[in-house]
Amino acid sequence: MTRSTTLEAAAGSSPEPPPAEHRFGLPTATALVVGSVIGTGVFALPAALAVYGPISLVAFVLVTVGALALALTFGALSRRLPGSGGPYVYAREAFGEFAGFLNAWSYWITAWAGNAAIVVAWVGYVEVFWNTGHDTAWSIVIALVGLWIPAAVNLSGLRNTGALQVVTTVLKFVPLLLMATVGLLFVDVDNFGAFNGSGMSAWGAISAASAIALFSYLGIETASVAAGRVADPTRNVGRATVLGTIGCAVVYILGTVTVFGTVPNAALQDSTAPFTDSADAIVGGTWAGQAVAVAAIVSGLGALIGWTLIVAEMPLAAAQDRLFPVQFARTRRGVPAFGIVVSTLLASALTVVSYTSFATVFTTIVLLSVLTAVIPYLFSAAAQLYWLVTRGRSTSPARLARDLGVSALALVFSFWALAGSGYQAVYYGVFCLFLGVPVYIWMKSARHEYGEGPAAEAGTPPVPDQLPLTLGGPLPADVALPEQRPAPLDGSRR
Repeated sequence: MTRSTTLEAAAGSSPEPPPAEHRFGLPTATALVVGSVIGTGVFALPAALAVYGPISLVAFVLVTVGALALALTFGALSRRLPGSGGPYVYAREAFGEFAGFLNAWSYWITAWAGNAAIVVAWVGYVEVFWNTGHDTAWSIVIALVGLWIPAAVNLSGLRNTGALQVVTTVLKFVPLLLMATVGLLFVDVDNFGAFNGSGMSAWGAISAASAIALFSYLGIETASVAAGRVADPTRNVGRATVLGTIGCAVVYILGTVTVFGTVPNAALQDSTAPFTDSADAIVGGTWAGQAVAVAAIVSGLGALIGWTLIVAEMPLAAAQDRLFPVQFARTRRGVPAFGIVVSTLLASALTVVSYTSFATVFTTIVLLSVLTAVIPYLFSAAAQLYWLVTRGRSTSPARLARDLGVSALALVFSFWALAGSGYQAVYYGVFCLFLGVPVYIWMKSARHEYGEGPAAEAGTPPVPDQLPLTLGGPLPADVALPEQRPAPLDGSRR
């Protein structure tokens, strides 16, 4: 009996997909990808990369190639396993439930820690208009408002979330596209500074800059994570992922070139709103920069709305498989309310700690988010390779070679990004990752399970599979049921 079937039996009902009117079409799914990828991170990224100099543009190009390989990999995986959960589901079906749990745990950390990074960059653009002296206490207040407004939007229902996602995506994409095209006409090469200003070797500078640049692409997997909420997911998830990644790549690279070429490197390193400074330098005065700041504020809110949905989506899938506390499976108006509230509380706490303890707030949180995101990316690429090697012989040799090459590139890219995160990020990231091990032990022991099934001591009758869920007893009526997932391709019954 699969976990989905077990959960159905425990609840006494059958899972039903979300109603058609509550599902995202291709435009909204693409907007979810673009809206989650393009937050305020891209608006703050040029300042974070300025310390490395123009060599960081090389890193950006390499990261873009890796991101496209990951996008294609997620598209292929979503066709194989179209249910919600994304990297969690892929790792669980390929490598077992412990791998699935670690991916869900790691991605959950990525999502709420990433929200803290987004809101820190968002505050920089709000302070173009208010708290221009950057008083820390007021910065924290602004950040907390920026975290809880998207939480309230998500708690109001999925329809509001989807509509605002489309609107904010359009409002932020157009100004960025203008900066990435018209702005190129005003580039002055003297503003770029030394090609490698980091003091590191060329490869060291590229690797370090790539870890920061990768943050700007976090979110390419969001359509696969929320695949259960997408209409015709086997077709639309992959298309939305690739289209969204390509669109983001164009505005990212060209927009960063514009900022590098219009703001002197020394000034850019100290900027809290680099795109605003660039617009002011191009047009003169302050009105253009303020317009860009408004676009960045809208962009940040749109990204936070999308990520606040995603931050609870993977724990929801894991809770439905009894690998996360059952409270994460509770839904209200079709959204996982408990997961949204808890994750926003954690993001709020990290934001406060960052403003009071970290010297370089944005970069520190970015590197932590990247590290915890790369782990699910790595497992997803490995899962695709595993399935291609074991089940791909029925496809044509040319297609198999192509798919193997793409997934291998995604895997190598994930290892490279992991290595470039730096010692501090690896220390904090690995520590946070393995904090999940006691949680896993707790969940398994409460279910009286050892390994992949029930524990059986000598002389003790086997424990029934229909165990009541702990942390709340039998499955509550308000817990969302999963969509029926396909059985593992290796024929096992996990």
